[in-house]
Amino acid sequence: MSSVDLDAVRAERDRIRDAHLQPAGQRPASSARGLHHTALISSDVERTIRFYQDVLEFPLTELIENRDYPGSSHFFFDIGNGNLLAFFDFPGLDVGPYAEVLGGLHHVAISVDPQRWQRLAGKLADAGVEHAVHSDVSVYFRDPDGARIELIADPLGEMYGHQVL
Repeated sequence: MSSVDLDAVRAERDRIRDAHLQPAGQRPASSARGLHHTALISSDVERTIRFYQDVLEFPLTELIENRDYPGSSHFFFDIGNGNLLAFFDFPGLDVGPYAEVLGGLHHVAISVDPQRWQRLAGKLADAGVEHAVHSDVSVYFRDPDGARIELIADPLGEMYGHQVL
């Protein structure tokens, strides 16, 4: 990795913030109602269900055929607040291993109650899932297909004590 001029990076971040970030009371309302679902790819439907429903306690809400790829499943987990985490499988299609690439998914951060966060971090350990805890509120791990997931004990709209919404 090449050396980075941190002062220049910070100055550019400040410039962008000053040019584009409006104070909370001055921002227009969003045109969106919320995140309907985020869709990831599963190489094994049942293994994915066992992980998300049994380990992470996200109830499976539906399992249907993917309308865009005959034979493919499209299934959904309730992640609270009317939001869904969805998956596709693509039988017969070699999609290759998970990769973090420019323009791709880095991680999905899901807010959970602090007491539930403690229990879920313990369940990850009990299930032998490698994970890392940061700032006593975030636990990062990879799902069975390698997607990076974060469970964060901060409330929605807050991150590490800062209001972000």
